[in-house]
Amino acid sequence: MRAFDLSPLLRSTVGFDHLSRMLDAAQRLDDTAFSYPPYNIEKLSEDDYRITMAVAGFAESDLDITVHDHTLTISGKARHEDESAKYLHRGIAGRSFERRFELAEFIRVEGANLTNGLLHVTLKREVPEQKKPRTIAIETAPPPAPQAIEDRTAPDKAA
Repeated sequence: MRAFDLSPLLRSTVGFDHLSRMLDAAQRLDDTAFSYPPYNIEKLSEDDYRITMAVAGFAESDLDITVHDHTLTISGKARHEDESAKYLHRGIAGRSFERRFELAEFIRVEGANLTNGLLHVTLKREVPEQKKPRTIAIETAPPPAPQAIEDRTAPDKAA
C-alpha cells in the first residue's frame, strides 16, 4: 500500500485539508466497490457534466439521490424477489448499492431522470462572478508638467 505525504503541499496552502481526507478515503476503497453499478461521467461542455448509471431493474422509488457537503450520493434499495423462482442463470444484479461522487467547488446538481434503465444526473459548474478571472485596467498618470527653470545668473562682480 502506498502512503502519500502531503505535508509539503499543505505547508503552502490554506483550506485544502479536505484533499488529504479525500485521498485517504480513496485509498481505503477496493476495486470491487467500483464495479456495481456501472456508470459513465461525461463532459458535455465547458461547464456541463452528466453522470449516467446503469440501474436496470430499479424503479424511481427504489433510488435515492442526495447532495451533502460537496458529496453526491446515489443509492438503490434492492427489491425482495420471489423466493420460489428457480433460475438456471442469474446474471442481472439486483443488490443494493451506494455510490459516492466528490463534487468540486461550484458544481451544482441540476436534476436527474430515469430512462430505459439508465439514471442520468446532470451537473453544472456555476462560478460566481466575483470568483471569475477579471482584467484590471492599468491607469496612467499624466506626465508631470515641465517646470520652467528660472534664469538666475550670478551677479556680475565687475560692475
